Amino acid sequence: MKTAKRILPVFLTLVLLLGLAGCGGASGGGETPVRDETQTSTQTQAVTPPAGDTQNSNTDTAASQPEQIPETADQTGNSNVLVLYFSRTGEQYVVGVIDKGNTAIVAEMIAEQTGADLFEILPADDHYPMTYAELTDVAKQEQNEQARPAYAGELPDLSQYDTVFIGAPVWWGDWPMILYTVFENNDFSGKTLIPFSTHEGSGLSGFDRKLASACPDSTVLDGLAVRGNEAQNDREQVQSAVKDWITGLGF
Repeated sequence: MKTAKRILPVFLTLVLLLGLAGCGGASGGGETPVRDETQTSTQTQAVTPPAGDTQNSNTDTAASQPEQIPETADQTGNSNVLVLYFSRTGEQYVVGVIDKGNTAIVAEMIAEQTGADLFEILPADDHYPMTYAELTDVAKQEQNEQARPAYAGELPDLSQYDTVFIGAPVWWGDWPMILYTVFENNDFSGKTLIPFSTHEGSGLSGFDRKLASACPDSTVLDGLAVRGNEAQNDREQVQSAVKDWITGLGF
């Protein structure tokens, strides 16, 4: 009887221990409690980087860096101004044989001081002689015939320009006939046109008036006349004259 009493407490103790072990197994191997699921979701959202970002282990450093904005190139400048010119090399009156035209020199000065685009008008068929006497004969014949010599290629898109400087040597008191081809084959309406000439005594020769007549829907401003001899041999003086003229025009 005494032995049974001693065994009973031991038996009851074993039963109690087995019951507690069964409860622990259900908690570890069953479904995750709702509260833990919520915590897991919150933690995941906290460490997931936004779409498109690269996760950086040093989050404090990454957060303190400013956003890098790519630089945008300035494509405007003075692209609304164009310098068109016709120029000749070879033998020229007073200055002799030259390898850079008088008008080309002045045109480059204008473009440099205004930031304008520069375009040289070249004949499609360069039949002009290199000797001065022969060149004047050809120029006179073209003027008498009211010729319209073709120029090579296409002019720049004039729609992007508001102001156009136009220069040439004076041939028999007028624009070279190839310039009239340019005036008549292109739309200068609504633009500000500014003539300039190179010469050896003829001055501007009415370039402004004749340009206004050829392009009646444009505005023609005061032009500049430069001696070819000075363009070749006194460029500092010519550059100063060009600067004063451009400043007077409001550039």
